[in-house]
Amino acid sequence: MTTTHNAPVTPADTPADTPVPAPAQRISLPDLAPDFYKAMVGLDRRARQGVDPVLAELVKVHASMINGCAFCIDMHSTDALGNGEQNHRLLSLPAWRETPWFTAKERAALALTESFTLLTQGHVPDAVYNEAAAHFEEAELAQLIALIITINAWNRIGVGTRLSPAAK
Repeated sequence: MTTTHNAPVTPADTPADTPVPAPAQRISLPDLAPDFYKAMVGLDRRARQGVDPVLAELVKVHASMINGCAFCIDMHSTDALGNGEQNHRLLSLPAWRETPWFTAKERAALALTESFTLLTQGHVPDAVYNEAAAHFEEAELAQLIALIITINAWNRIGVGTRLSPAAK
């Protein structure tokens, strides 16, 4: 994952121990494109139907990490922890292949998430799709794909409009 930024990470006059404010939000889609935003909320609600809530949040956090969406990483990590997810699993999502704590079904979902999220890096290989199909009933797989597509849309909204998580 490569990102390019033209501005310094922190302004030169910021003390080292001072939190840096989030970038200003560019535009508010809920305010200025309310019908679209309501449709996205409805799409999200329908996309997660039939997907285990813990798995759904793993997928959302993983795609959001790949896409660099701080708002969604924060939201879905919080939701995952609230659903009983373990912190060490969330923190290790970027290295999930190197850990022993994800099930075969979760691994198939994470690999499918990567393939759908990184389409320009090999599309969705048959091996990845077939592995997911081996672990999910067809209707559940369709919902998982819908969930992955939806979180990628949310990530593009979050990154493109500069949504930032609330200060904690």
